[in-house]
Amino acid sequence: MATFKGFAMKRLNEIGWVEKEVPECGPYDAIVKPTCVSPCTSDIHTVWEGAIGDRRDMVLGHEAVGEVVEVGSHVTKFKPGDRVIVPAITPDWDDEAAQRGFPSQTTEPLGGWKFSNFKDGVFGERFHVNMADANLTFIPDGLSEEGAVMLTDMWSTGMMGSENADIPLGGSVLVIGIGAVGLSAIAGAKCLGAGRLFAAGTRPISVEVAKKYGATDIINYKNGAIDEQVRDLTDGAGVDSVVIAGGNLENTWAEAIKSAKAGGTVSNVNYLSGADNVLIPRVEWGCGMSNINIKNGLCPGGAVRMERLADLALCGRQDPELLVTHKFKGLEKIEDALLLMKEKPKDLIKPVVMLDVD
Repeated sequence: MATFKGFAMKRLNEIGWVEKEVPECGPYDAIVKPTCVSPCTSDIHTVWEGAIGDRRDMVLGHEAVGEVVEVGSHVTKFKPGDRVIVPAITPDWDDEAAQRGFPSQTTEPLGGWKFSNFKDGVFGERFHVNMADANLTFIPDGLSEEGAVMLTDMWSTGMMGSENADIPLGGSVLVIGIGAVGLSAIAGAKCLGAGRLFAAGTRPISVEVAKKYGATDIINYKNGAIDEQVRDLTDGAGVDSVVIAGGNLENTWAEAIKSAKAGGTVSNVNYLSGADNVLIPRVEWGCGMSNINIKNGLCPGGAVRMERLADLALCGRQDPELLVTHKFKGLEKIEDALLLMKEKPKDLIKPVVMLDVD
C-alpha cells in the first residue's frame, strides 16, 4: 500500500509529521495532490483549544487547491492531471439534510466539514475527496492558485455571514472582527448592496484591506464599546445587519445585539470555542422579543459555490488574493505557516504554502 507524508495533530497541544496509507478512492471519489494550501485559525482552535475534542495523528488542513491524481469509476467530470479547487466543506449530497437545503450539515451537525475533523485533511502529499463530481471544480484561467485557495473557506464563510445577515439594498452593516473571514464578509456585504459599512478591528494590515473591500467606517474597539461607537455614528439608530466574525464570548454578542436595529439580523460566522455558553443580553434583546434575529451556519461547500465565488473574482467584483499576506514554498513549510498564525496573528491576514509534491 502506498503511503504519504502529512502534517498532523498528534494529540491535543502536539503537532508533527506522520506517515499514512494513501486512502482508497471510492467509485464516486477522487485522490488529489495539493499544490497550494493555507492554514486556518480553525486548525489552531482544534490543536491548542480542543474545540472539537481530541484527535490522534489526524492530518490537519481544509483549505487547498490541487491536481487530481486518481478518480473513481463513476466520476465523469474529472480526470488525472486536472487542476481543481477543493472546498473546505464537502457534503454528502445524497443525504436528507442536503435535500432540505442544508448540505453543510449532512449526516450530523457540521458533517460537511470532513477534512481535519472526521478524516485526514489537506496538509499532506495526498488527500481524499468524496463525491468528486459534486465537490470539485476546475481552477479557471485568470485565477491564481493563491486567490483560488481563499475561496475554499475564507470567502465562502465570510460571504455566507453577509448572505445570512439579510442586508437590505443600501442598508447599514457592522462586521465585528476583520481577520480573513471578517474581511470576506465585508467583501460580500458590498456585493450584496450594503450602504454604510462599519468594520470593527484594529490590525493595520486588515484595516487597509477592509477599506479596499468596501468598508466606509473603521471602529477601533480599543476606544470603547463597539455598540456605543456605532450608535454615536448613526445618531442612535444602529445598523440593519451585524456579522460576527471575531471577538470573544464575554461581550461581543452583547455589542452585536446592542448595535442592531429592531428587525435587524445578527449573523454569526465566528468559530466559538473556549467556553460552554454564549452570553446574549436579555434586556437589550427585548427579553427575547425584539425582532432582532440571530442566524448562524457552516460555510457552503460544493462545486457550484466555488464556481460562483470564482466568477466574483474573475468579473472583478472583489479580489480574493488581497487576503494573502505571506507566501511559503515547500511541504515542509506548512508547520512554519501554521505557527506564524498561532504566534503572530496580528502580523498577517493569511499565509499560503505553495507545494512541490512529487
